[in-house]
Amino acid sequence: AAVGVSSKGAGRTAANMRLEKCWFCSSTVYPGHGICFVRNDSKIFRFCRSKCHKNFKMKRNPRKVKWTKAYRVLHGKDAASDSVFQFERKRNRPERYDRNVTQSTLRAMKKVEEVRVRRAERFYDTRMKGKESEDRKANKRELEQQIHLVRAPGAIAKEPTQGAAKKQKVKVKVSSKATEEYD
Repeated sequence: AAVGVSSKGAGRTAANMRLEKCWFCSSTVYPGHGICFVRNDSKIFRFCRSKCHKNFKMKRNPRKVKWTKAYRVLHGKDAASDSVFQFERKRNRPERYDRNVTQSTLRAMKKVEEVRVRRAERFYDTRMKGKESEDRKANKRELEQQIHLVRAPGAIAKEPTQGAAKKQKVKVKVSSKATEEYD
């Protein structure tokens, strides 16, 4: 008898789990979760939650629903056309086990993940470029419009106006007798 191995789930690891994609929102559907709908023509639709299933039944287009992956990709919120995503595609071809190929594949998977993270960061940075200055301008504009909420009403009334703040020039006529006395 093997020590430390239970008969239930023996040899079943995270690598063996079949992770499906939700047909509507493209999120991951883990085993035992979600809803599977089979149409009359034997086409299988998997949904991660009832929200996606209900939207499908209402015949909503995922590209027009803002919280779906399809909408985000279509409107430039998420990166879509990247060669890194080719590695995540589902392949139904069984491969022959070879230790060297497996080791190189695992190394490549780590490298691909690093590349994917770097590209996602770069995509985010380019998408958010200029956003900080726009936010600063919007905050300044809002502060100017809502200044009465920040300052007390009495302080605004006591505050000198711009015309009074500037020193006014006063013209004085000086007679020649007055200047001679001081010289």
